[in-house]
Amino acid sequence: MRIGCYSLRTRVVLAPMAGVTDRPFRQLCKHLGAGMAVSEMLTAQWQLYASAKSRRRRDHDGEQEPRIVQIAGGDPQMLAQAARINAAEGAQIIDINMGCPAKKVCNKAAGSALLQDEDLVKRILEAVVAAVDVPVTLKIRTGWDREHRNGVRIAELAQQAGIQALAVHGRTRADLFAGEAEFETLRSIVAAVDIPVMANGDVDTPEKAREVLDATGAAAVMIGRAAQGRPWIFREVSHYLETGRALPPADENEIADLMLGHLDNLYGFYGEYTGVRMARKHLNWYLKTRPGAATVRERMMRVESAREQQMLLKAVFRQNNNIEELAA
Repeated sequence: MRIGCYSLRTRVVLAPMAGVTDRPFRQLCKHLGAGMAVSEMLTAQWQLYASAKSRRRRDHDGEQEPRIVQIAGGDPQMLAQAARINAAEGAQIIDINMGCPAKKVCNKAAGSALLQDEDLVKRILEAVVAAVDVPVTLKIRTGWDREHRNGVRIAELAQQAGIQALAVHGRTRADLFAGEAEFETLRSIVAAVDIPVMANGDVDTPEKAREVLDATGAAAVMIGRAAQGRPWIFREVSHYLETGRALPPADENEIADLMLGHLDNLYGFYGEYTGVRMARKHLNWYLKTRPGAATVRERMMRVESAREQQMLLKAVFRQNNNIEELAA
């Protein structure tokens, strides 16, 4: 799969997730087989870019190419200006968010709320594409609600405007994340356009990835929630798509090393105080399905130092450790 001059090494992509796909997590997922990793959503209100949060979200230092920044907003000229600023700072692909279902985004006439206004969608896409020399991509849902699945029309507008790839979540905005993703609309979108289309929603196993690609004809799959606590899913899916065979389960020692390395990167990126707090959600996801770890997870949510977080995590992986004692 290609986006502009960038050829992705695998057909598996990390979806943008606010509060999750920061630089440390993107780097980890790319290391583990993601062909592309999209940044956290960044507001198009470029006047806010001086904030610490915005600066971190635009930090791609040392990140493997292509570097992708996702922008969100409802004003064509403001989005165009945000695209120009990010491209000037090193973004190699600009992604436009028209898929986020969160109320705080939709209430500002952004994210998937834009799907209700096809004329505005057209003006936004044309403005952003004209503003930058780098490829522009788009993320959408299948429509606003099940009675208004206009994903095919939006995809056609995107192709006409010069959008170079499209990611489609197989739910409407009204569905949020409830029920199962449907891929019939996505199959119609793939048939209607010539640009690469990525299938998103409920891809949580290698077998599901193969099923979705076969059913839709999509160029790639985009994985979000299934990568939380399991970033090695990218190499599992990539290997299965290439060979038709499943990889053996991830080695315990490797998992421990990956988790500890992720913690180190979080502390280095955010500083210890914020890094410890950002690490809590990842530790919760990593250990969620680990037998006997529930009480340890609760303790990890309370610790205040990087050293104590690391010590607890190392103890979880010791073969001769009584895990219940860690909760004391």
